[in-house]
Formats: sequence, C-alpha cells, structure tokens
Amino acid sequence: MSGHTKCSLAEVRPIRCAYYNCCSSSCRLPCWRIIRAGQMQLVLASITGSILGNLLLVLGFSMFLGGLKNGRQMFDRRQVDTDATMTILALIAMSVPSLFSLYIPNARLVEELSLTSAGAMLILYVLFIIYTLRSCSSGKCEPVTVREALPEHVWSINKALAIMGFSMIGIILMSELLVASVEAVTAILGLTPFFVGIIIVPIIGNVAEHLVAVQAARQNKMDLSLSIALGSSLQIALFVTPVLVFVSLLLGNPLTLQFNQLELIALTAASMISALVSLDGESNWLEGAMLLAVYGILGLAFFFLPLQL
Repeated sequence: MSGHTKCSLAEVRPIRCAYYNCCSSSCRLPCWRIIRAGQMQLVLASITGSILGNLLLVLGFSMFLGGLKNGRQMFDRRQVDTDATMTILALIAMSVPSLFSLYIPNARLVEELSLTSAGAMLILYVLFIIYTLRSCSSGKCEPVTVREALPEHVWSINKALAIMGFSMIGIILMSELLVASVEAVTAILGLTPFFVGIIIVPIIGNVAEHLVAVQAARQNKMDLSLSIALGSSLQIALFVTPVLVFVSLLLGNPLTLQFNQLELIALTAASMISALVSLDGESNWLEGAMLLAVYGILGLAFFFLPLQL
C-alpha cells in the first residue's frame, strides 16, 4: 500500500470489519469449546463481558489517556450515531429471548425464538456493512491518509498470514487449556465461573484490540479508536453471538439467548452511557473516567455475586 494512499474511514471500516470478523471468530474459539463442554452460562458471560469491555473499558481508557495527552479530541459524530443506534438495537435483539423466556414455559419455543433473533441479528449486521459501503460510494466520506494509521515497519503479506495462522493454532491449544482449567482456577482463586467469564476471559481474549484502540486515541485518532471500540462491540453482538447460536446446534448443545437480568442491566447501562458520551462529536479525559468508573462498579458487583445465581 502506498505511503500516500488516501481513502475514507468508511472505506477502511468494511476492511477492518472483515479482518476483525476473522480475528473475532478465532478469539471466540474458546466459546466453541466451552459450548461443547456444556458450560452455557460461561459462554453467555463471555459474550456479555466482551461487549462491556469494548464499550466501557476500551472506550474509557481511550478517552481517558487520549484526553490526558491531547486535551479535547474531536471525531465524526455521523458514524458514531449509527454505531450507537446499532448497539442499542443489538441489545434489544439479545434481550427479547431473555425476557420472554420468563413467560414461555416451553423450552423448544424459547430455542426457536433465539434462532429467529440470531437470524435477524445476522441480517442486520449484513445490512449495516452494505449501508457503510453505499454511504462511502455516494461521496459522503472524508479522505484520510492510510499511512498515518500504519506502523513504520510493515510485515509482508506472507509473513502476516503465517503469523496469523500460527496464532490461531495457539488460540485453539490455549482454549483447550482454558476449558480444562476453569474449575481448578475458580476453586484456587475463589472466583466464580460467572466472574471469570464476564471479566477475566474477555480482557485476556481481546487485549490486542484494546491496545490498538488506546494507541490510536493517544495519537489523536479518535475516529479510528471509536471505530475499533464500538465496531468490535457490534461484531460480537450482531455477528459472533448469532454464529455461536447456530454453531451450537452442530455441536449438539443448543445455545439460547437467555441472559440473566444482571447481564441485561449491565449491557443496558454500558450501551446508554457509551452512546451519551459519544454523540456530541468530542471526548475528554473526564468522559473516559466516567466509563471506567462504571466498568469498575460493575466488575466489583459481579465479583460479589454468589456461586449460584
């Protein structure tokens, strides 16, 4: 890619979406193993924790550290409006099976409702990508220099693919160790499997995306930082979660979108506050501190939860 190549952020987003779909799918390999092991509560907690981590922890650190270094930072609110709205719609789609399952005694009907919701979420995600591409082609995109978002020393394509392949193999091996060691770790450290799934696993599994988003914010590239934080949340909610629902059928352990009420409360709080601090088109370190405070409070509350919910 040329050092002076220019394209719009909206053009970069679909490319990044395709890349992170592959990475997110590989990072969610532990979830597939956990589904095979039948630990559904841990899977749902991992999904919830990944979304909370991106909306509160990653976005919070990005705004906080970026604001401390650069002061008030500006970004394009048009794309953030769409991301925030899609995040709330994803929350609604995930909440419907959870809430209505309390009044539907037939487990088979709840499973069908989850499959329907998962299908709708996948369709919505495809429409979101199509909308992003068409918005760019209609001339609504502002050009940015791609060179600014790239490191000085770039790997060749073959080297990058080779390292990515070895990384995926390593993730598969580590996922086997994770599933086998969850019970032992929770017993030794005194942590509940729910806390491990909603806090520990998402932080470790998404650390690469976290670092990139924070680094972009410190370089005063808040558009890129928000694109990673909000876009990753959407990919987990609208792509990874439905895929896990359908894959679980092949694994013989159907996964239903039955999040508990505490998870729904946490997701609602994260969606609302992240939307509120992002819709004005600017950010500062205080807004980042607000997001981090909410994440810390939720993490402490999840830590105090008993073993059986």
